[in-house]
Amino acid sequence: MGSGVEDVMAAVGPRLRALRSQRGLTLLELAARTGVSQSTLSRLESGLRRPSLDLLLPLAEAYGVALDEVVGAPRTGDPRIHLQPIHRAGLTFIPLTRRAGGVQSYKMVIPKRKSTTRPGLKTHEGYEWLYVLNGQLHLALDDNEFVLSPGDAAEFDTSRPHALDSADGAAVELLILFGMHGERVHVGPSPS
Repeated sequence: MGSGVEDVMAAVGPRLRALRSQRGLTLLELAARTGVSQSTLSRLESGLRRPSLDLLLPLAEAYGVALDEVVGAPRTGDPRIHLQPIHRAGLTFIPLTRRAGGVQSYKMVIPKRKSTTRPGLKTHEGYEWLYVLNGQLHLALDDNEFVLSPGDAAEFDTSRPHALDSADGAAVELLILFGMHGERVHVGPSPS
């Protein structure tokens, strides 16, 4: 095997870990969905187990992605991007990045809501930057509440209790940049 193939194989573990993290799954939950043992999944993610087709196919299916996305195979010919939405807790996340690790970007859609009950505050590892594209976003952060309009941006450490919701019950669309390990967005100076 050439070094190019070895590089692709070495990148599978971190890519699998990133896919699982993006979907908020534990190894136990993923094992139940795929029939692959927790220890095998852990060894795949850490690079201690060589990936095989019989292990990667159920993982690709569980994540709702094509096998080439799991292994990071380069696309050939067709320049179109086939975005696979992720649905979680009534929200839709459309991944805009296709690489494992580092800052990930998503378009997030908060649907129109009939209920006036706000979602509870949550915490998780990472750092988030968001930009409102459409609608009025209600951002609860610690004991503070903010309403962001189209063109407004916010950033925060996601270990702080937070919740995102529609401010007025209408749908909201936003762009999110999320760093799992606290990676932050760096905005350069404005050109003169």
